[in-house]
Amino acid sequence: MAILGPTASISSRHKRISIQNPSGSPVPDGDGGFTQAWTDLVLKLDARVAPASQAALERVAAGTVLTNATHVVTIPYLDGVSTSSRILLDGRVLNITSVQDPDERHVELMLVCQEAVNG
Repeated sequence: MAILGPTASISSRHKRISIQNPSGSPVPDGDGGFTQAWTDLVLKLDARVAPASQAALERVAAGTVLTNATHVVTIPYLDGVSTSSRILLDGRVLNITSVQDPDERHVELMLVCQEAVNG
């Protein structure tokens, strides 16, 4: 049986992202909300970032309805990425809502994300 390579070629990983994980517990901000501190898991990782089309979501989510997804991000496999993690992309924040390891081969991760809206 041949070992298959990643589905996103290196040349298609044209965006540079950072991935962060929460550090510590959220701290009350005095206005009824909370402030979360973040620590870098990885800086300057090459990634494929694509709009969350219906076809892409069906391929990643296998029938699960993901109505709030805005992007699908493909990266080389990386330990420590979870739905608590977030992506920094060109000054924007993408919250990770689903982490997929295609074929469970630990070659790449497909991350379904929702762009955070400040306001």
